[in-house]
Amino acid sequence: MNAARDIAPEADAEADTKAAAEPGTDAELDTDVIVVGAGPTGLLLGAELALGGVRVQILERRTAAQRDSRALTLHPRSVELMDQRGLVERFLALGRPVPEWHFAGLDTRLDFSGMDTRHGYTLFLAQARTERLLAERARELGVPVRRGYEVVGLRQNTDGNGEHAGRRGGETAKGGVEVEVRGPDGAVETVRARYVVGCDGGRSVVRQAAGIDFPGTDETLSGALGDFATVDPVALDRARAHGVLAVPLDPGAEDDRGEDDPAEGPEGPEGPEGMKETAGTDGRTGGLTRIVLLDPERIRTPSAEPMTLDEFRASLRRICGTDCAVAQPRWLSRFGNATRLAARYRAGRVLLAGDAAHIHFPAAGQGLNTGLQDAMNLGWKLAAEINGWAPTGLLDSYHAERHPVGQAVTENTEVQTLLAELTLLPSYQRPAAALRALLTDLLGIEEVNRRLAGLVSALDTGYPPAVTDADPLVGRRMPDLALTVAGSATIRVYELLPHGRFVLLDLAGDEEMRRSVQAGWGKRVTPHTVTAHDSRTDLDGVREILVRPDGHIAWATRATDVRARRIERFRALTGWAGLPAGG
Repeated sequence: MNAARDIAPEADAEADTKAAAEPGTDAELDTDVIVVGAGPTGLLLGAELALGGVRVQILERRTAAQRDSRALTLHPRSVELMDQRGLVERFLALGRPVPEWHFAGLDTRLDFSGMDTRHGYTLFLAQARTERLLAERARELGVPVRRGYEVVGLRQNTDGNGEHAGRRGGETAKGGVEVEVRGPDGAVETVRARYVVGCDGGRSVVRQAAGIDFPGTDETLSGALGDFATVDPVALDRARAHGVLAVPLDPGAEDDRGEDDPAEGPEGPEGPEGMKETAGTDGRTGGLTRIVLLDPERIRTPSAEPMTLDEFRASLRRICGTDCAVAQPRWLSRFGNATRLAARYRAGRVLLAGDAAHIHFPAAGQGLNTGLQDAMNLGWKLAAEINGWAPTGLLDSYHAERHPVGQAVTENTEVQTLLAELTLLPSYQRPAAALRALLTDLLGIEEVNRRLAGLVSALDTGYPPAVTDADPLVGRRMPDLALTVAGSATIRVYELLPHGRFVLLDLAGDEEMRRSVQAGWGKRVTPHTVTAHDSRTDLDGVREILVRPDGHIAWATRATDVRARRIERFRALTGWAGLPAGG
């Protein structure tokens, strides 16, 4: 297999010459990174690596792109990520914004519209369309997606642990990963790379081959879903009153449909019951209607057992007294509540992202979104490692930052699953109803609603700073301020991030800043002198802000002394973006 892209421009001639003579470097490698899995996580990661100048290949065992609607949501933080890369208009053109969401299906909804973001909504968009847009992005960046290639084995060389050798110019430690791949013709070949990232789902071959533990709980409950071309909309209202989720899909969603793949479960029920008021179709107008249910008599059925139309109709009749006239199913499936979190997101030169790192009940539609955010966190760090400028420990910070997020998601989905299950068990129905009523009431308190909305939307995701005296802004997502930079009209912060570099904002007007940053870190950090910006109390007194490629704040200072601020800046830049050129 041939790589699609050359080594990053930071690689100098001396490093390239030396690499050609050493084992485990470019002369023996097919690519820098192999991404296994062409779902949303793998496609975004491949694009992010290519944006960082890294040679990458995506291997996908399926021969065709995903066409089932599957997951249906992009939450606010994921929409922000698309905005940061200049892609948001493509997604908005195909999706439908929904300002309210749900937690455990409680009657009081989570209000995203009042969140501190320009994208205070969930974007209702079938996974097939999300994948199509991300595949388009990958193609634009020259990333090959090799379909029909199944990973059957993996081994790491023992002379490299993934840390770079300490010299600038793209040289990494010796060693790499050899991946055994079975192609469309059945032949097995070996593909060599510096790193492999498993984005290959809950049954990840990469995770198993790397020996990474996947602790958690087995499935104890399953639900059912179906996408139907024909329904009775009047009966659907009755079904909703009995807790059945009925979500109209866009008329074009049927075009994305493909054959069901029972080996890969769906993201599952994501939409709130209240989404009916945003509906553009009811099953009679050419679109599909997704129906999701938990049947008390069938919740112990293994999710691997095929779902039939007769069983689905019988479950609807038991729950609400009508089968809603469902017909012409385009997709029938089950989903389970197995919950597991990888013990490590990195083992040497093997890393995990998305469902390969965490699986859970699809409560509130967080799975796909968490995977996209994994990819955004990992892409620039792995590119920095391969290009040779990553500070010590940068790649390990991927696990340190994202593993707690995965744990928080698995925990909150377990809570939501328990609330749903208790209402189905006769011995718990009365206290469960009382508990749900109490929680519904608590969600009416603005602060409580805001807390859970921040959790589900991922807008409150922050990463603990490495030092105790860091500014309170450090680790938080950067707000999308409107600002004016020297020599330009008003622009948004996110419009400064499409190239995947650090952005340094000077709010104090230090004339020396741009020159010194461009001289030392010009290919990694883009400096801007800010002459005006939106007023915010959390920015009072802030003189400079270093924004990471993934839109989180790496460093901020309120130092008024110019000399002290320059010293802080140098430490921050070397700590995050590596040694300066010639340093």
